Amino acid sequence: MSGVGGHYVFLKLSAHDSGDGLTKNIIPLKVTSVSCSVSKTIPSIPIPLSGSLFGESTTTALDIGAASKSLSLSGVILSETITKQYDDGTEKSLKFTAHEIAQMIASGVDSTGLAQQQSFNELVVLMPSFVKSDYTYRAGVDGVFNTDDASILVPFTFTSRGTANNLDNEGVVLPNTFPDSSTAKGVEGFVRSFGFDLAADTIEISFSMDFEVARVFPRGNPFI
Repeated sequence: MSGVGGHYVFLKLSAHDSGDGLTKNIIPLKVTSVSCSVSKTIPSIPIPLSGSLFGESTTTALDIGAASKSLSLSGVILSETITKQYDDGTEKSLKFTAHEIAQMIASGVDSTGLAQQQSFNELVVLMPSFVKSDYTYRAGVDGVFNTDDASILVPFTFTSRGTANNLDNEGVVLPNTFPDSSTAKGVEGFVRSFGFDLAADTIEISFSMDFEVARVFPRGNPFI
């Protein structure tokens, strides 16, 4: 499976537009490992004397619909061609060294959401998927069920299939959309941490990254 442009993971700049696909205002990454973590937040209270009344202690909990989600990545950075498009329509497409890309990411993590051409607000991790958002097979499946087919790649997501109050979203009034193409939205959030190694006599740079899923504000500079 060749992925999209040979990559499966993309870090999107805040300046990325939905029409940019996976070609502009993104940084492609060679990732060898992705770890996903979901931590549910449910206040719980042990019921006093429940052990005496029922023969076993009981705890009551309130599901407030809150959870913390994060993705941890590790891999290598290679020299890549990065294409940026600016608000004035200017487009720059240049090949950067691995060192330059590592510096660019570090600078972006150190930045703020006000700097759209520096900060990152979305992570795309492509995965093979047989089933569309409406619970039908994707066109690329064709009864073969081959996970090496790049046409069935979609971004990893925490959303579920179905529209409002439909399919897996029964009881959900305003669900997000389950992805049906490789250019669909990934997970929104921010880079919590980024680390890399500058080793001698190498053209590739190993890195690690923690991405936390969140709605980030501010987004864009209101003064320009």
